[in-house]
Amino acid sequence: MQPNNTASIFSDRIQLPFQFSAAKMLEETKALQLENFEYYNVIPLRSPAHLVDTSLPFPPPADDYADGSWTDWLDTKALKQSSYLTSIVDFFKEHTTVTLVRLLRLAPHSTVKEHIDATLGLEVEKSVVRLTIPILNNKDVTFYLNNTPVQMQAGECWYLRLTDPHKVINDGAQERINMTIDMIPNDWLRHVIKESDKNVAE
Repeated sequence: MQPNNTASIFSDRIQLPFQFSAAKMLEETKALQLENFEYYNVIPLRSPAHLVDTSLPFPPPADDYADGSWTDWLDTKALKQSSYLTSIVDFFKEHTTVTLVRLLRLAPHSTVKEHIDATLGLEVEKSVVRLTIPILNNKDVTFYLNNTPVQMQAGECWYLRLTDPHKVINDGAQERINMTIDMIPNDWLRHVIKESDKNVAE
């Protein structure tokens, strides 16, 4: 499967060799859900520094926001009160620069329309890599990438080439929750993705 405008380096979906406790993640996620929501809800766990600490100045204008270097990034209050989620973020911080981290909640019987994310693929210069960890799924949730379902299970960690067309359909009666972790790709991350891709091919 080929991305829209770039040459393919890796597969469009690659399961990485990391496994996390979906039960612990869900417990802490539920503790952060203080309100009802319709359609889509985002809980920031790591954000631009000036949004977390309002005493900090806004960063200067940037010509290119794609690689996350345009600002500093801080853990939010929600992440700091969630010890297991913090341990997951800290694991990746040990290896590369982690930028935006969020919990993404999709309401029952809702759809995220097909779209692309222009900077979320290793093939793109100054890209950001987004890893996805499903927390709460049901059998009626389908994540489509290049019109093909991605079979992700709770607690798994996936690299998805989001520069390609993708959409989410939740036909179930339960919300869907994913954790997404954006990071600036480096040699460590490229190696993990490459080796995981190779293992799938074999």
